[in-house]
Amino acid sequence: MFPMPRKLFILLSLILTAYCTTASLAEPGVTDSAILIGSSLALTGPGGELGTQTYRGMMACINALNEAGGVHGRKIAVISYDDEYNPIKCVENTKKLIESDGIFALSCYVGTPTAGKAMPLWKNAKIPLVGFYTGVVPILRNPFQRYNIHIRASYFQETSAMMNVLVNTLNKKKIAVFYQYDSFGEAIKKDTETSLASYGLTPVAYGTFDKNAPDVSTALKLIKAAAPDAVVLVGAYGTHMVLAEFVHEAKKAGMSQALFYTLNVIGSEEFAKSLGKDSSRCIVSQVTPPYDDAQLPLANEYRKALQKYFPKDTPGFVGFEGFINTKILTEGLKKAGKEVTREGLIDAISALGNFDFGGIQVGYGPQDHEGMDKVYLTGIKDGKYYEIKDWSVYK
Repeated sequence: MFPMPRKLFILLSLILTAYCTTASLAEPGVTDSAILIGSSLALTGPGGELGTQTYRGMMACINALNEAGGVHGRKIAVISYDDEYNPIKCVENTKKLIESDGIFALSCYVGTPTAGKAMPLWKNAKIPLVGFYTGVVPILRNPFQRYNIHIRASYFQETSAMMNVLVNTLNKKKIAVFYQYDSFGEAIKKDTETSLASYGLTPVAYGTFDKNAPDVSTALKLIKAAAPDAVVLVGAYGTHMVLAEFVHEAKKAGMSQALFYTLNVIGSEEFAKSLGKDSSRCIVSQVTPPYDDAQLPLANEYRKALQKYFPKDTPGFVGFEGFINTKILTEGLKKAGKEVTREGLIDAISALGNFDFGGIQVGYGPQDHEGMDKVYLTGIKDGKYYEIKDWSVYK
């Protein structure tokens, strides 16, 4: 074998070095023509409607983006699996997405128990997850997690916004809590207590219900006896009928002047339907502005995309949130540049700072992955939600 000329050896070494460097920088889920995103969310089962609407909001955004040319010449592809709101299935799905499907990033996970159980998988693999349908603070938000990118405000921010209005704007200080007796209900009850404590207050009464055998009568007696100015209603998705029944019975029992407040996780549209004519003096906190606000560019964009790609669907808060999640994800991909990496995506979103996103204020930083801090307090009129800006009628 003849010895290789020195110049040719150097040239081949440089080519090999360049190839190896390029290969080492290449990320799973990224090709010249596509970026692969994964999602595990409930499409059937108890949280099926939440997951379905989140998914369609996500896909309406992605379909519109791809039709417009994608991101830096790449289309966004999505692999999604149904976890039925089951933590074990979510773990299995996430493992498959990472190890078998080779996704680049994750997005739009629905639920605290599912996301919390699967988080070690994407955290250990150093894969970003952008957008959670959950406002829980411990584990997912605190302590700070670099690979968790949140968009919605937390449950604590929701309850704090309402307690601020009750105490400072409406001068209502006798607050009771009717809550689902499980870890979710206890968490929101604690958030309410923490918020009230900042004003030197504590709840005047408590009442509970079991989601598997709901009964409001005992709780109503305890709460009515305390003559509260307002009642915080705490229930996970699927318990809207229980909370609505409590309102019906409370008003029949003479609590017509009390205010009733709950978080949007209950399922805003379903709650409004269940309330029917008893929706007056009921307030629901939202983590997005009303999706039918014609003055909001991002809301108009969402409704237009949903109508085009899912014409049989009705716009809603959950779908709008899925749409916003995906807008943040794709904005990060744009900012990360052509040679996108997972770490680069996180850095790009972190560097967004405070900006107006189609009429919605969003903020990020190197140690701030919270996104939207604003909470929108909404009332119900003729079955539809509107942002409350004049509180005089609630005094």
